[in-house]
Amino acid sequence: MPADALRGQPFTKMHGLEPASDAGADFAMRVFNSDGSEVEHCGNGARCVARWLRDTGLTTSDRVTLSTAGTTLTTRLHANRRVSIAMGEPDFSPAAIPLEADAAADSHDLVVAGEPHAVGAVSMGNPHAVLRYPDADAAPLQRLGPLIEHHGRFPSGANVGFMTVRDRGGVRLRVWERGAGETAACGTAACAAVAVGRRCGLLDERVTVALDGGELVIEWAGPDNPLWMTGPTATVFHGTIAP
Repeated sequence: MPADALRGQPFTKMHGLEPASDAGADFAMRVFNSDGSEVEHCGNGARCVARWLRDTGLTTSDRVTLSTAGTTLTTRLHANRRVSIAMGEPDFSPAAIPLEADAAADSHDLVVAGEPHAVGAVSMGNPHAVLRYPDADAAPLQRLGPLIEHHGRFPSGANVGFMTVRDRGGVRLRVWERGAGETAACGTAACAAVAVGRRCGLLDERVTVALDGGELVIEWAGPDNPLWMTGPTATVFHGTIAP
């Protein structure tokens, strides 16, 4: 198995490219978790794919559009190997997430293992739950992450973010990723955290999100506008998958 830590290269997401069937896309991208489940899309992965397409000469454009199972993603490549991606507009409606709730809200009361928790819920093309903590590094991610991921009110499961708002332009975020567990970075989770923080009036339009794997810059002007994510890319290895 490619994700086997002993016999392969560990990863949280694997991306496959196919010819685009959508007229507005340059390539089609499929995304798989390390447990083999296929998911709607992956923002950080799309940024890396766009950079790889340019590095390998499969495109010469500074803009690459990728269609996925959940959406179409537009990327912009910068000279410093940073890549920006339009992540679409956050959707707080319960039907879109999906979440069992009567209406969209700043937070939803969720009972987890008998404990009440206030959870922000949003779709970034995939489902997200966001919890605010005074210190995200001390949050019980390993305990609460899987319980919220599989909570009955999230019929399709959920990615779970544990967020500390440092100031109006910065947050600390740890992520329990659906189908992958704790992960060093998750682009859609960073976007979801900022979207929830903006909805609650806690954050400005441009926010730096500090994850275990590095920093992402998220920009969102508010409703009826796409959310943009920018971050670095780097090639770490080349390899082949044995049949």
